[in-house]
Amino acid sequence: MENNPTASSRRDFLKTTTKTVVGLSTLSGITLPHVHAAGDDTINIALVGCGGRGTGAASNSMGVKQSTRLIAMADVQQNRLEASFNGLSAKHPDRFSVSEDAKFIGFDAYKQAIDMLKPGDVVVLATPPAFRWVQFKYAIDKGVNVFMEKPICVDGPSGKRMLELGKEADAKGMKVGVGLMCRHCRVRGELFDRIQQGEIGDIILGRAYRLQGPVGTCFTLPRDGEKDESELLWQIKNFHSFLWASGGAFSDFNIHNIDEICWMKNDFPIEAKATGGRTERGDHIDQNFDHYSVEYTFRDGSKFWLEGRNAMKTHNEFASYVHGSKGMAVVSTAGHFPSKAMTFKGQNKNPSEIIWRGKQPEPNPYDMEWQDLIDAIINNKPYNEVERGAKASLVTVMGRMAAHTGQLVTYDQVVNHDHEFAPNADKLTLDGPAPLLADANGKYPIPFPGRNGMYEYVVGA
Repeated sequence: MENNPTASSRRDFLKTTTKTVVGLSTLSGITLPHVHAAGDDTINIALVGCGGRGTGAASNSMGVKQSTRLIAMADVQQNRLEASFNGLSAKHPDRFSVSEDAKFIGFDAYKQAIDMLKPGDVVVLATPPAFRWVQFKYAIDKGVNVFMEKPICVDGPSGKRMLELGKEADAKGMKVGVGLMCRHCRVRGELFDRIQQGEIGDIILGRAYRLQGPVGTCFTLPRDGEKDESELLWQIKNFHSFLWASGGAFSDFNIHNIDEICWMKNDFPIEAKATGGRTERGDHIDQNFDHYSVEYTFRDGSKFWLEGRNAMKTHNEFASYVHGSKGMAVVSTAGHFPSKAMTFKGQNKNPSEIIWRGKQPEPNPYDMEWQDLIDAIINNKPYNEVERGAKASLVTVMGRMAAHTGQLVTYDQVVNHDHEFAPNADKLTLDGPAPLLADANGKYPIPFPGRNGMYEYVVGA
């Protein structure tokens, strides 16, 4: 990874002056401590990955009732860091203490940000998931608590690595949150309890839909070499388009719906078969299909269908449902929040047959996941969501792989698969090549069911 002598010397200075260093609050003009003073119970936060989700997570971290403070930020793109810096400093002036010396750029920047923390503090890992294992490993070495965004892996090898790292974090007593925030929704939590108590009988079917227009960077036009000189940084900027960076649109967009159904079923599927396709996209060079349809099978034989689509002028739906032997339940019907969860007699959403409806208004699960993490840190409660987050990510990979290869794919096949999209994610540099390079025509390999066996694409094929 990139090594910057100036940044390294700054890091060494911070290490040797832990008890006295202070940072200038650019908003208030006063000095604020970067680290805990004696007897201070403030939990310091470092943000690694300053895009929209990272900025949102940092904002949620500063909104908890306990004392938290953002003290460092890191990214590979200066403009993205500055935009996040300006937004967060304006929104949370009382909890924002990021000085100019605490803004780090480069592939090594996560180390510099984490080095400003001490055990008990929290680093937010919100870069594209290809870098999750790299940065998580460093946080474990430093004994720093972690909040990481989903998905936490994009292929089998990185998933297996994350499972092992999760055990290491557990052994050190670290607190680790994973950004599947719906698990912290109080209304969905009550729904889960009601389902487990038999309110709708045995679950026999799950249905989930993420049908929407193109969002994020799922569709991308060829790179303009004059505007974006670095192919690597351009791919990171458009990470939804590249399987190595994000797992593609399927992994990044559908994982919440997948995890919701797995939660209500209280299990993870063991196999998947799927279809999908890529309609005429003109000059777009991303690796995504436009539409996916996946049949997941649980170990008891019950099914879960997922429908995902990114297309203009089509039916939109963002919802999850489960059907039991005695009734059905709405898990979500208005996106991530509010869930508007409810249960019904029978299999139709008949207003006259409502059994239970979640109390409104609902607490925001983006806030609740931080409240739960900080509470675990302060009260030293066991708290490690890595295993569950890795399994949810791998089940998502399983569905994506089934669609991209056209094969029936089992969970064991995914976990033990040998195709790692970015095996050298820990060695990337600002002036180095991307893990996936365009061909002479500026094109990238796209999945072609039936062509490459159990591989979603073959480089150079």
